[in-house]
Amino acid sequence: MWQQARAYDLEASERARVQANWILHGTTDWARLILREDARSGAVDHLGEPWAITLQEAKLSTFLANGAVGDEPLASDALQNAYLSGSITDLQSRLNVTNLVLDQQTHGPTLRAFGRLFEALQIPPAELQLLVTNLRAGLEPPEGSAAAANTTRNSSTAATRLANGIPLIPRSLDQMRWLGLSARSVALLRPYVVVLPDRTTVNINTAPSLVLQAITQGLDAGNAQRLIDTRAKTPFRNLADAASAIGQAESTFSENLHSVNSRFFEVRVRLRMGTLTTQERTVVQREGLLAKALWKEREAPLDASVQ
Repeated sequence: MWQQARAYDLEASERARVQANWILHGTTDWARLILREDARSGAVDHLGEPWAITLQEAKLSTFLANGAVGDEPLASDALQNAYLSGSITDLQSRLNVTNLVLDQQTHGPTLRAFGRLFEALQIPPAELQLLVTNLRAGLEPPEGSAAAANTTRNSSTAATRLANGIPLIPRSLDQMRWLGLSARSVALLRPYVVVLPDRTTVNINTAPSLVLQAITQGLDAGNAQRLIDTRAKTPFRNLADAASAIGQAESTFSENLHSVNSRFFEVRVRLRMGTLTTQERTVVQREGLLAKALWKEREAPLDASVQ
């Protein structure tokens, strides 16, 4: 009898896992559709757009009724106990670690931006120097190879690089400890720093105050707050609008460092279905009307809502 009960429990658990995967996949596709439709509406990305609205926890049946996460039917008991929440975040509201190195050389403006952020967060400057040193080492092409730095991300070279003491290039902020950051520093940097596969600008329509101050030389906290207050009423259409809002010269903002639109976003989805709770993070790259998932990772849920 207990064997039958165990078999039933295993089957129910597997069915719940499959259903959870399907729901998470469908919800991420829905988020990609939102980003694609946003691209049709204009070239400016800001926090007043539909994608920026956090989805508070609600019954899954609400979304199924609206056709939001697919058409496949679920068992009625699963529907009654399934709750979904999530959010889309502009990853170009943060400083990008990848920008620190350009053509195998340290990129000065980005280094100074990170320096200002590290100072504001009271992170030792020695950690930034170690980060840059290890990042440059990790981005160097394999010795004797004609391949570009992209090959450092190839898993076939990972074992060789590790054996030679060459750091691997991280794909997430948690992996920044590979490059010398302490756990404390990673925690402090989490709201302000990201690791992306390409160089990016900072979107001044979405960046928080500390990032605005870091990426913009000479910008103090007062003017950063003025930018935030102004864009909440009227998003900046271009960099000249932002300079005008704080009474500064247009040269205050540079197209090499700043922008009013974004290509990279993070989709976070949390599903609570009976006793099963699953949380997934997906990095999405949008080019024109194409929004594709670059990578996904499952996370341990921390609380009842996705922030």
